Amino acid sequence: MVKPHGLKGDVVVAPVTNRAERFQPGAVHLTDRGAFHVRSARRHQGRWIVRYEEISDRTAAEGFRGVVLRGEPIDVLDESEWWVHDLVGAQVVDRAGVLHGTVTEVEANPAHDILVLDTGGLVPVVFVEEVVQGQVVIDPPEGLLDADLVEANRAGVERRPARRKGGVPPASPPG
Repeated sequence: MVKPHGLKGDVVVAPVTNRAERFQPGAVHLTDRGAFHVRSARRHQGRWIVRYEEISDRTAAEGFRGVVLRGEPIDVLDESEWWVHDLVGAQVVDRAGVLHGTVTEVEANPAHDILVLDTGGLVPVVFVEEVVQGQVVIDPPEGLLDADLVEANRAGVERRPARRKGGVPPASPPG
């Protein structure tokens, strides 16, 4: 929970999910302080404003600032979807069995999420063929994981500007 919103106990939630059903009335969010039941929710500026059954006013909402919410796993995934926790730590191999590194994080990207490899490689998830037994099998286009490109990616990651509050990088000066 990010912060209170209004006087009636609504809170602003910054989701790390793309599943709107997580915010439907009756959905349950788990915390280290117990379960919270969604009474109502609406999208607002890339976040959700949520009213929980357990939070009655702004004073109560203030006490939950910074609390991390979790949801029960959703059993049904589309064929082309994987859990992030199944990807992070997995070895990435191409269809020929060549090892390209280990996934250290999954970075959100408007077109496709990107697997960030410990080698500096960046692999859009659109090139993932399957995920089995701790391995991510990819079918990358020629050149995606060339040494020069991977080194350029690694240098870019090291020079990546610090992010501002809200996860937006600072604007670059014109020119």
